[in-house]
Amino acid sequence: MGILEKISEIEKEISRTQKNKATEYHLGLLKAKLAKYRAQLLEPSKSAGAKGEGFDVMKSGDARVALIGFPSVGKSTFLSLMTSTASEAASYEFTTLTCIPGVIEYKGANIQLLDLPGIIEGASQGKGRGRQVIAVARTADVVIMMLDATKGDVQRVLLEKELESVGIRLNVSKPNIYFKPKKGGGLSYNSTVPLTQCSEKLVQLILHEYKIFNAEVLFREDSTPDEFIDVIVGNRVYMNCVYVYNKIDQISMEEVDRLARRPHSVVISCGMKLNLDYLLERLWEYLALICIYTKKRGERPDFADGIIMRRGASVEHVCHRVHRTLASQFKYALVWGTSTKYSPQRVGLTHIMEHEDVIQIVKK
Repeated sequence: MGILEKISEIEKEISRTQKNKATEYHLGLLKAKLAKYRAQLLEPSKSAGAKGEGFDVMKSGDARVALIGFPSVGKSTFLSLMTSTASEAASYEFTTLTCIPGVIEYKGANIQLLDLPGIIEGASQGKGRGRQVIAVARTADVVIMMLDATKGDVQRVLLEKELESVGIRLNVSKPNIYFKPKKGGGLSYNSTVPLTQCSEKLVQLILHEYKIFNAEVLFREDSTPDEFIDVIVGNRVYMNCVYVYNKIDQISMEEVDRLARRPHSVVISCGMKLNLDYLLERLWEYLALICIYTKKRGERPDFADGIIMRRGASVEHVCHRVHRTLASQFKYALVWGTSTKYSPQRVGLTHIMEHEDVIQIVKK
C-alpha cells in the first residue's frame, strides 16, 4: 500500500470514528500517524528523475507576499494592477505556469509580490505542480489567498485544507508547549494550566508513534492533540493570511457585506479597481513594517529615504541596518516621534522604535 492510500485510509477512519471520551486516544494515534505519512509525502524521493525548471525566485525588497488561489480567480490581473510587472491574464485556466514576481512600492517600502500558478484540489499530494507552489508560499511573510466571490466559501475551505496538510498554519500563533527529547529518564510531563484535551496517556501514545520514549513536555496552554503533534514535528510554518474575495461586482450587496465582515477578509474587484487601496493598508498591518528616518547633526531629517524595519525593532537593529560597525561605536541616540516621552529624547540601544520616528545616532 502506497503512502497516498494509507493517508486516505486514515482520513476515512477519522471521519468514521465518533468523537467522545472513549475514542480520544484512538483519534490521537490516528492523527499522529497521518502527520507522519504526510511528512514522508513531502520529502523529495531519493530516486528523483531529471529536475524540471525551478520555481523559487530570489528574495528581494523588504517583505515577501505570495498570491495563492485556484486558477482564474484574478491573481495575474491583481499583480498587473498593483505592480509594474505585466502578468499574462486570459479567460482560460492555468494561464500562469511559473512564478512571476512583481514589486509593490508602498510607504517607502518595496514589497515583493509573487504570482503563483493556480492550485487545484490534491495539490499537497503533488497534483498540478502543487508542491512547488506551496513550497514557495512557505518562504513568504504573508499569504494573500485570492478567492472567487461568486463561488462562496468552497474555495476557501479547500485551500485551507491543502495548506494545512503541508504544515502551513494560517492566522494562528505557535502553541505554547515546551518539548525537548532526552537521552534517558522516561517521560517528564507537566502543565501550568488545567488540560481538557490532552492527557498524559495520550501524549505518551503520540510520542511512542514517533519512537520517542524519553522527553520533557510542558504545556503552558490548553492545547489540542493536533497542536502537540505540530510541536513534535517541528517544521510547521505559522503565517498571516489575508483572504481576498475578488469579482465582487458580480454578486449582491448583501453577500459583499457578509464576506467583508468575516475575520481577515477583504473584498475587491480587479476588473472595476474597487477597494485596492484598503487592501494595501491591511497588507501593511499584516506585514508589521515600520519606516524610520535618519538625521545628521545640524541638518533636517532625510524624509526622502527611510529605513524599513519590522515592528518591535530597537535602536540596535537600526544601527546594524545603517552599518555593521555602528553598534560597537554607539554612544547614544536622539529620537523624535511617538516612541518617546518628549522630543528629542536621548535613548540607548534597547529603545524600541515606532513608525515614522526620526533618529540621530551619536558615536563615541
